[in-house]
Amino acid sequence: MAQLNQMVAVRKGLRARTEAAVDVIYKQFQKPALFAGLARTYQPRADDGETLPSEKQLVQKNVENLLTDAGDELTALFDVVLTVDHGNTVNTAALMVPGNNDEVLAADLPVPFLLFLEKQIIDWRTMVSHLPVLDPEIVWTPDHQNGGARSEDVATTRARKVPTVLVKAPATDKHPAQTEVYMRDEIVGDWTLTRFSGAVSASRKRQLTTRADALLDTLRKAVERANAGPVTTQEVGADLFHYLLAP
Repeated sequence: MAQLNQMVAVRKGLRARTEAAVDVIYKQFQKPALFAGLARTYQPRADDGETLPSEKQLVQKNVENLLTDAGDELTALFDVVLTVDHGNTVNTAALMVPGNNDEVLAADLPVPFLLFLEKQIIDWRTMVSHLPVLDPEIVWTPDHQNGGARSEDVATTRARKVPTVLVKAPATDKHPAQTEVYMRDEIVGDWTLTRFSGAVSASRKRQLTTRADALLDTLRKAVERANAGPVTTQEVGADLFHYLLAP
């Protein structure tokens, strides 16, 4: 009894060969001259009349024969494809926890679903590889109240310009004081800045992508195990072409 993976390999080559063979037959149908023949003879009426050589053109191709040939080619392909598809519904494999071949994530998964799941996990891996990460220049702690992360409080001051009189020379009984007005900074308040983020750490992002890669590896191994199962040969092509080519 053949294994599913063997039939999958046969199907790939057989499909290409069948398509090429049927294409050759199809192109012959586009050449009417291949299906035409004639036989032409000449008989003079008078006994001493001129005789001319006969003409003959053989029919090179027969439509029914070519249809039968195409049907034979397609019958083999139909049977192999059905055998593979039937095997895909019968043969299953368990999906194991990555790194632990004794723990099952999911049991009895058919090949089509495993292949579907592989595509989905590839898309998932692409998504997590583009996750935003926390700024590494900021110290982050878990934000238990709002979720995500928060930074340490950073204190800064707020200042404003205050006009101030500078006395260069005090007043006397003879001269007024010599003064100059200048602006000086005066601290008027304090800022406290706290940053919040819903991004993930770089280590968490690596963890998520690593897990996706591990699951993809396990999925592909599961497909190999399922494809190593036996298949029962299925036949459908002969019945189909018995109907299609019936007189």
